[in-house]
Amino acid sequence: MVGLVRVAAATTAEWPDLVDELDRWGEAGRVAILWWRDDDAVAATAQLDELLLFAAEVPIAIAVIPAHARSELANAVPSTGRVAVLQHGWQHANRAEDGKKSEYPKGRPEAVVGAEIGAGQARLKGLFGPRALPVFVPPWNRIACEIVPQLVEHGIAGLSAIASRRSAPLPAGLVAIDVHVDVVAWRGDRGFIGTAAALGRLIGHLRAARSLAAASPRPIGILTHHLIMDRATAAFLDRLIAVTGAHRAVRWATVAEFLP
Repeated sequence: MVGLVRVAAATTAEWPDLVDELDRWGEAGRVAILWWRDDDAVAATAQLDELLLFAAEVPIAIAVIPAHARSELANAVPSTGRVAVLQHGWQHANRAEDGKKSEYPKGRPEAVVGAEIGAGQARLKGLFGPRALPVFVPPWNRIACEIVPQLVEHGIAGLSAIASRRSAPLPAGLVAIDVHVDVVAWRGDRGFIGTAAALGRLIGHLRAARSLAAASPRPIGILTHHLIMDRATAAFLDRLIAVTGAHRAVRWATVAEFLP
C-alpha cells in the first residue's frame, strides 16, 4: 500500500492538540477525511450490535471473514449506505510457514488463492448484496506482493491494510484504502493503547496529509475490533466522534467514496 509521507508528530498528544490540527486544516480551506474499519465479524453478537449502535450516524466498514460468516449476520448489518461490508481474507487462517502470521504469504499456490478470493466475494455478495463492497482486507494486514495482482483479476477494487511507506505500488485498477491508527495494544493486554498514544498517531497522520499538495487529502483510517473493544476504547471513540462532529474541517467518509 502506498502510505503517507513520514509522520512528523509527537509521541503523544491531547484533545486540544487535535482541535488545533483541525483548525489548521480549516485555515488552509481544507477538510480532513476520516474513515472507520472494524475487523473480524462472523456472527451477530452483542458486541457488534453495540458497535453499530455506538457508531450512530458515523459511516463504518465491517470486515467480515467469509468462510465463517453466519447467515444471521446479514440481518445484524443495517441496509443503509452508512455500513459497508469488506472481505476479510477467506478463513483468517495463518498460512505462513515461518515469520509473521499471514493468510496470504509468498509461495501460496495461485489457483488456491484465486479460488479463495472468488469464493469469499461470492459468499459476501450472497449474504449482504450491495452492502458488500469489492474491498479486500488481508488478515493481520499482510499480503504478499505477488498475490496482489490476483485481487484485480477477481473484481477487487480496493485493498485495505496498515498504511506503510515501504509498500510497493498497487497495480492498475486497485486503490489503497488503508487504516493508520489501530487502537488495540496487541503487544500488551489487547486493551486500549491510550488516549495520548492514539491522538499522537492520528494527529501525526493528519499533519502528514495536510503537508501534501493534493487537492483531495488521503483518508485517515481508524481500526477497531468489536469483539475485544473495552470501555476505554469506547470512551475514546465517543469523544473523537463528538470532537470531529463539532468541527467543520473534518468529516467521516464511507468506503464507497474511495473506490474508482
